[in-house]
Amino acid sequence: MLTRTTSALAEFSTCEISDALIKLDIPHGGYIPDIQEMFPVDRVCAPAYTVRMVDASDSSAPKLSSHFVDTAPAGSFIVINAPAHVKNAVWGGLMSAGAQAQSAVGVIISGRCRDLAEHQNLNFPVFARAHSTLGQSPFTRPSEINVPLLIHPQGTISPESPFPPVKVEPGDWMVADHDGVVCVPKALEFQVIELAAKGRAVDELCMRDIQAGKGVQASFKAHRGK
Repeated sequence: MLTRTTSALAEFSTCEISDALIKLDIPHGGYIPDIQEMFPVDRVCAPAYTVRMVDASDSSAPKLSSHFVDTAPAGSFIVINAPAHVKNAVWGGLMSAGAQAQSAVGVIISGRCRDLAEHQNLNFPVFARAHSTLGQSPFTRPSEINVPLLIHPQGTISPESPFPPVKVEPGDWMVADHDGVVCVPKALEFQVIELAAKGRAVDELCMRDIQAGKGVQASFKAHRGK
């Protein structure tokens, strides 16, 4: 059971949160690349309930005794990490219905989903890398829940400047909106809130001056110091 399911992080955009994490020397700014909302939804912020998927042929990986949706805690943000090479969906409309019945608040998928219209009809927030017509069987299966996930960027990454993977621990704060998905480590929650609030105040001053015609460079220098 989660001890707390709400955070003041919900007041800030994923961009503001990433800026704060960069200031805390988190090299990826909490950003999990290329995961987008599957239909427009309001910002979602909640603690992570993690699920690791494996190839269905992997007989050495652990097996779950219950369906992972049925054990999702109320108020949680389900985070699924699927094998990078698979083209099937690991989430569908029935799972959104089940998660909604469990009072989960949304799902983040490093992988694919399907049944887009069903999620939208349920108004259940789904964030994923892409979608598919293929279901889970016979391609993948859930293996573990409430374990750390190391989510790597997918696609072509320059070897000269590799983007670091994001580690998602159970209970870390997940924030997702129109701009993307970020993970805030539990230990950094309040530092991020403080820095994001300061960053917003500075950006509001910059916006005021830029709209007044003072120029981007002069406004940045006056309020950002550069």
